[in-house]
Amino acid sequence: MQFNIEINDQEVSAKRGETIKNVLDRIGIQVPTLCYMNGFSPSGGCRMCVVEVDGISELVPSCSHFVTEWMKIKTHSPRVLKARKILVELLLAGHPDDCHYCERNGSCELQELAAGMNIRERKYHGKRRQVQIDKACSSIVRDPAKCVLCGRCIRVCDEVIGAFAIDVVGRGSESRIGTSYNKGLNMQGCIKCGQCIMVCPTAALTEKSNFQVVLDALSNPELFPVIQFSPTIPGSVAEAFNIKASKDILNLLRSALKKLGFKQVFDVSMAADLAIMEEASEFVSRLNKHENLPMLTSCCPGWVRYVEESRPHWLPNLSTANSPQQIMGRLIKNYISTSAGQKPENVFVVSVMPCTAKKHEAASDRMKDGITCNVDAVLTTRELVKMIRLLGIEMNSLEPEPSDTAFSMRSSAGNLFGISGGHLEALMRTVHFMITGQELNPIKINELRGLKNKKEARVKAGKTFFSVAAVNGLASAKTLLDEVEAGRADYQIIEVMACPYGCINGGGQMRGGDEKNLKARMKALYDVDDEEIIKVSHKNPVILDLYEKFLAKPGSGQNMELLHVIRTSTENR
Repeated sequence: MQFNIEINDQEVSAKRGETIKNVLDRIGIQVPTLCYMNGFSPSGGCRMCVVEVDGISELVPSCSHFVTEWMKIKTHSPRVLKARKILVELLLAGHPDDCHYCERNGSCELQELAAGMNIRERKYHGKRRQVQIDKACSSIVRDPAKCVLCGRCIRVCDEVIGAFAIDVVGRGSESRIGTSYNKGLNMQGCIKCGQCIMVCPTAALTEKSNFQVVLDALSNPELFPVIQFSPTIPGSVAEAFNIKASKDILNLLRSALKKLGFKQVFDVSMAADLAIMEEASEFVSRLNKHENLPMLTSCCPGWVRYVEESRPHWLPNLSTANSPQQIMGRLIKNYISTSAGQKPENVFVVSVMPCTAKKHEAASDRMKDGITCNVDAVLTTRELVKMIRLLGIEMNSLEPEPSDTAFSMRSSAGNLFGISGGHLEALMRTVHFMITGQELNPIKINELRGLKNKKEARVKAGKTFFSVAAVNGLASAKTLLDEVEAGRADYQIIEVMACPYGCINGGGQMRGGDEKNLKARMKALYDVDDEEIIKVSHKNPVILDLYEKFLAKPGSGQNMELLHVIRTSTENR
């Protein structure tokens, strides 16, 4: 039912069931907020979005108050502006005075609100609690002193990820966001995905930075620094520098990385091709033995950690293939570095990932070859962009630089790893070939494409149909596993990515992305699949050469040591 309401003396059409903020957003009137998140049910907790409604004595939060017929609303009256200003001043009363040194300086929502309301002095002086910064986690740093109790992190952790790692502790003025028994994120159900960082309006949650570590390595003459990057990174860097994502951005990124001082640059998509070969061989073997099905993909470290901690009975179903990041790191240190005349201990391997969980993965003892890490440092997309800017590299003025090493040759299948469903689509292309000796036709599996949380397909290989599914957002994956355990669903392969929509929306990506950005990042990956000549991992000549000269056949005992990892529950470590 539609009816009219009045907003700032103008008649506006509204529908029953809409909130005031829904209508304001639709007609382009902005009101500030700290707790509101699009797509989530409103909480009205921060009260920053209050408006004045004729006939109601108190101010009402526009995000949670529903419109009624002929309602009269003032969004920026003197009373409303005064109330919002007081709210921000109260938040600032106990907030740290370290903006110049803060990770979010210049991109802090509280800072923006204070500037927009012309707050230039401290009006209230609150008692500041001495709180300890939580640095126990290998991926995420939590600074409770900078928390504004907006609750966004709790909601995304509970409703999207389903990890329930943090919650409100205490009551009233003693309320704070914390962990069980105050033991730190590393001891909780945190899967290190970083989605809490993406929604935090301040620097209460940030990634554990490897920024200075990498800068030091670049200036160390005794080290041979090399870098590998995820398939999503070129498009995300282009977005950060307002460059149109095209086929040239890959070579522009290589040029920028060389200018930073890296001796060699590798595309992780090549290692993704190798992971697909191993996974496909593993699946065919399981299929023949009728064991450990459905096979679960294992390239997402957040998902793997969840299985290890919360569903260890599913561990036999996880693919043992290591992640492309770790495969690439191990190849660089044990094969590529020696061919370049370098000792493994002198090679410093840096990864650029859209994911904070990759930092945790790289630091794991299981990802070491003896005492040497496969990957020495992991940068998020944000950290790389910051480094490019710090060193004065003008992305728009760079000359594209093609790869100087054969080990960056990839198939477009390996490049699809960055989007939910892409890994599974790439895997099924090679599974089909291993079973039938023929290419999948058509090569695209459209049912596995797009931004849905759950995608299903039936893929025919020979006389057999395989039911497969791809889910993103760990909460969706938990629901799917429940259905499988209850016998309500049956699949042969399940791909899981912990972050919603996959790596294009990882916890290490640039903040502030919306659906338009996500679609652009997704399109960039699918465009590569349309344009590249080699569309399947099993036709990548570099991969075939590696198997012939170094690795033996996919799934061999030698490869199990180099390219696979045995996972155990956290209780058994």
